[in-house]
Amino acid sequence: MASMEFWLSTLDSKERLRLPVNPEQIAVKTSHGYEDVQVTQLGEYTIIGEAALKEFSLSSLFPRDYHPGYCEYQEIPDPWQTVKQIEGWMKSRRPVRLAITGPEKRIEEQVTIRSFQYSERAGSPGDLYYELELKQYVHVMFRQVKASESGGAAVADGDLRPDSAVPPRTYVVIPRDTLWKIAQRTLGNGDRWNEVYDANRQTIGKDPNNIFPGQKLVIPS
Repeated sequence: MASMEFWLSTLDSKERLRLPVNPEQIAVKTSHGYEDVQVTQLGEYTIIGEAALKEFSLSSLFPRDYHPGYCEYQEIPDPWQTVKQIEGWMKSRRPVRLAITGPEKRIEEQVTIRSFQYSERAGSPGDLYYELELKQYVHVMFRQVKASESGGAAVADGDLRPDSAVPPRTYVVIPRDTLWKIAQRTLGNGDRWNEVYDANRQTIGKDPNNIFPGQKLVIPS
């Protein structure tokens, strides 16, 4: 029976690395975002958010010498050159491709290398033991819209580019909220409450404490 193959490569496949020793396991983590909200007279309820990106973790070794007992192929790469290659991928700040092939299972994902640790252990000089943390990468692009000669709008045929426009965020006040709590929850810093107040002066009025459950506020970027 054909064994599984673990591959890392650049997206253009010009640089490829087949792991010389298969990891004993690969852990895949998937999750959703959840937010628990207290509502007057209704109690607590949960808002289910979007699915989070998958996370992959694996560990194995880059052996100095080929061993038929655990190496997947004979022409194994030099451990230190392999480390240099992976670190180069990380420094390039570009995603790579993770591919796991086998008779029954197959994984192929674009990923970013989030963590790469390696060490040389006593008793096996030249062998490098490593741990890799990877995270799924989703390339989000938007088509450019330009005015046509007739005055209408048309989708440009050129390269795609990211949408730089950031839509305004809104927040619905819940019981016992303050502007400080809202700023802490949405902006990560309660001391930015005055920015929330400035963006909602017409809604709140002169008193920044005059907020109430159900009120919709605009959250500044």
